[in-house]
Amino acid sequence: MQNEIDSNRIPKHIAIIMDGNGRWASKRALPRVFGHKAGMETLREVVRACSDMGIEILTVYAFSTENWNRPTEEVSYLMNLLIEYMRKEINELNKNNVKIKILGDLSPLPKVTREEVEKAVRLTGSNTGIQFNIALNYGGRAEIINACKKIAEEFKEGKILKEQITEELISSYLFTSGDIEPDLIIRTSGEKRLSNFLLWQSAYSELVFVDEMWPDFNSRQLEKAIMEFQNRDRRFGLIKKSSE
Repeated sequence: MQNEIDSNRIPKHIAIIMDGNGRWASKRALPRVFGHKAGMETLREVVRACSDMGIEILTVYAFSTENWNRPTEEVSYLMNLLIEYMRKEINELNKNNVKIKILGDLSPLPKVTREEVEKAVRLTGSNTGIQFNIALNYGGRAEIINACKKIAEEFKEGKILKEQITEELISSYLFTSGDIEPDLIIRTSGEKRLSNFLLWQSAYSELVFVDEMWPDFNSRQLEKAIMEFQNRDRRFGLIKKSSE
C-alpha cells in the first residue's frame, strides 16, 4: 500500500480525532474502558507509522473540554491511562527523537497525571524528529477565546495596536503557535464533524472520515487516508489555473 503513496506529497501535519473507543467496546459486550485501552495500542502504531513516513507533526485529540461530562469512572480511567501511556511509551518516544507538545489547559488535570505529562514534555523538548501534539483538556472555541482575551489585555496595555491584529497574530496566541496548520484531519468511527477540534487551524485542512472505530484503525488505514488526501485538489480559495 505504501508504494502507492507519492512520497513527494506527504502531508506535513496530520491531525486525528480518535473516535469510537466506547462503541468498539460496546459491540464486544465489554466495558467502555476496554475500548480506550485498545485505542492506546492503535496510537502507538500510528505514531510510529507517521514518524517512519516523515510526517513533521501529528496531532491527536486525546481529551476534550467536554469529556469532563462523561461518567466519573470513565474520566478517572482516562486520566490513569494517560499516566500509563506516558510511563510505558516515553522512553521509546524519546529514543526515536519524538518531541511531545501539549495543546490545552493542564491545570484541571489530577496532579499525578499533570506531572507525568509535563515530565514527558521536558524530556523530549530538545528532540528534532516528529512533533507529537496531544490535545488534552482541549477545546477549539476555548482556545480562540483565550487568545482573544490575551490580545485584548495587551491591546489595553498599549502593547498591540488595532492594525496589528491579523490572522498571523491570532495564530501566534493559540496552543499551536509556531506549528504549520494541519494539511489532513482524519476522524474515525464514521462520524462527520470536527467536534470543537482545531477550529481556527482547520480552515483549509482536507477532511477524511473513515468508518473504522479507532481501535481498528492501523497504519494501512492511515496510508489509505493519505492517498485520498493526495487525490484532492487543494486550492485554498483559489481556482484551477486551467479555469482562469
